[in-house]
Amino acid sequence: MGEIFDIELFRSALRLATPLALAAMGGILSERSGVVNIGLEGQMLMGAFVGWAAAVELGNGWLGVLCGMGAGALLGLIHALLTQRFRADHVVSGMAVNLFSAGATVFLLRRFYEMPPNARGVPEWSLHWLEPIPLLGDLLAGQSPFVILMLVLPFALHGLFYHTMWGLQVRASGESARKSRLAGINVVATRYLCVTLSGALAGLAGTYLSLSQLRVFTEGMSAGKGFIALAAVIFGRWTPLGATAAALGFGFLDALQQRLQGETLFGVRVPSEALLSLPYLLTIVALAGLVGRSVPPEDLGKQEAEE
Repeated sequence: MGEIFDIELFRSALRLATPLALAAMGGILSERSGVVNIGLEGQMLMGAFVGWAAAVELGNGWLGVLCGMGAGALLGLIHALLTQRFRADHVVSGMAVNLFSAGATVFLLRRFYEMPPNARGVPEWSLHWLEPIPLLGDLLAGQSPFVILMLVLPFALHGLFYHTMWGLQVRASGESARKSRLAGINVVATRYLCVTLSGALAGLAGTYLSLSQLRVFTEGMSAGKGFIALAAVIFGRWTPLGATAAALGFGFLDALQQRLQGETLFGVRVPSEALLSLPYLLTIVALAGLVGRSVPPEDLGKQEAEE
């Protein structure tokens, strides 16, 4: 058991949870304002491709991250425009973003990169000053800066949501657009901003995949992580800390199934396929609304905010 549940398992869980948690923060921003963002998957995939391609062409991983976030933000803005200006169904618009990203990234990759090269990625942070701290030093030393951001961002977002006037306006826009307008809140502008920022965070999650984990782009590399991030939002009851905890749980399950391949647990050889499917099974359960009493914002997905 000690050989399975060691510190490296938990370090791996942090790495695997990072793209889920970053995208989930984007999902919370969008859905708290009242806009369903099924397009997290497509925004993440496009961010991964554009970030990688920019890093290859510009020779700088951090510029690639910025470009990937910009690509995700642009798709978020398009999603906001379709839902708020043209009154498209939120789910249909999000799926259109996903389908567009899946097709566009494959076309661009095959058109311009016959043999995808490795990009200059984002280097890990040594963080040697953490090493004397028990457990924390072992978990975080030598990790990607994306991992550190994943641990800090939920607390920052929690503070914004529950301790600032802007956060109150965002939550009010998602709960009752009509009452928010009567209170003088520009609901449409709030939603545009939140959905655009949501896309930027999903794009950031994508750049982690292509510039930190692999440093190369592969077709469909998001592999459903955007949908799992959405499930984490629901598991976390649309709160930053709750969604991050759910993402960490998904990441741990993913790390565990990788560790248990060919191993035995309590004397029983567990099929790795069963553990591999568990996060996706929990995603289906969460999206079906069968776990806990997950009550979404009252105006989530509604069109009352349009003028």
